[in-house]
Order: sequence, then C-alpha cells, then structure tokens
Amino acid sequence: MALYDELGGAPAISAALDRFYPKILGDPLLAPYFDGVDMVHLKTMAEAFLAMAFEGPQEYHGAGLRAVHERPRHQGMGDAEFDRFMAHFGATLRELGVPDHNIQRVAAIAEGARADVLGR
Repeated sequence: MALYDELGGAPAISAALDRFYPKILGDPLLAPYFDGVDMVHLKTMAEAFLAMAFEGPQEYHGAGLRAVHERPRHQGMGDAEFDRFMAHFGATLRELGVPDHNIQRVAAIAEGARADVLGR
C-alpha cells in the first residue's frame, strides 16, 4: 500500500500540516525563513508535493526542491535547520498517532531530498 494511503490520504496530510506549520513559525531557528511567505499558498503546494512524494496523486506542478529552497539557502539554511524541520514533522506525525514504521518511511523520503533542499 502506498505511504500516502497508509497515512490517511489528503485529510491526514492537511491535518498534519495544520499542526506542523505553527511549530515551524514558533521556532526561532526556523521562523525567519518563512517571513513574507504566503502560508496558505505554501500549504496548498506542500499538500500536493507530499501526496506525490508519498506515492499518492501526482498533482504537484511546482518547482523542484532545489529551486523552491533557493531563498532559504541564501539566508543560511543548512543541516541544522533541515534537521529541526524534520524533528518538528516527526513530532507532528507522532502526535497524530502515525505508527513509527511510517514515520521512518517519511524520514527516509525526506533524507533522500536533503541534497536537493540544501543545494548539494
């Protein structure tokens, strides 16, 4: 079964992002990277991207990870920020009762994207 379906599909991804973004915006290390970002648009794009990344509907039509993260990289984003971001996402999934094996699958997918996000 696709990870997207195991996580609960679109409603689950939306609920996770609703809990996740306040954590990010409240984190002094990460919040500055979101200054001036349209969070409604970001959530819409993230929902489509995560659906695609988790083997669900392929409806993401935005830029690639390398391009999307160019601005934060120029602002100094690196491994510490990536790790903190993922820690918040993992915590969010745990709060929502996602089983550890699926959190590990999400983490593996994210880790596979680290180089693109960080421009390596």
